[in-house]
Amino acid sequence: MTRSPAAKPLGIARHGARSALGAFLVFAGVSHLSFAREEFRAQVPDFVPLDPDLTVILSGVAEIGLGLSLLALLKKRVAVGWIAALFFVAVFPGNLAQWQEGRDAFGLDTDGKRLARLFFQPALVALALWSTAAWRDRAQLRSKA
Repeated sequence: MTRSPAAKPLGIARHGARSALGAFLVFAGVSHLSFAREEFRAQVPDFVPLDPDLTVILSGVAEIGLGLSLLALLKKRVAVGWIAALFFVAVFPGNLAQWQEGRDAFGLDTDGKRLARLFFQPALVALALWSTAAWRDRAQLRSKA
């Protein structure tokens, strides 16, 4: 039987970034369900087979769940980090569609602003992996499987 590698401490910078990302996701999720719902509809690509409003609601619930998980499930941080990173990859087509179709939302009212936003998605993927040390401690997932 192989032993699970000991988890290294996250350090204050990673804890802070993980907490900030978790709080950001909770806030974004709540905004999906309330005051920014219309803005988020602009990001739902036409190829999504669900009603745009339902898509916004479901993604908002997912963001709240991910945010709370980042804040509360420290022992599961590696798995949560990978799930958050995959979520950011999964919603990227919405950002791409917003740019390609020239949809205004969140102050992104020019092609240049919409294009610039596309570069933030990889940064969110990297932040999810770094702040949870998901990449560094990925062996923990393999040893538990």
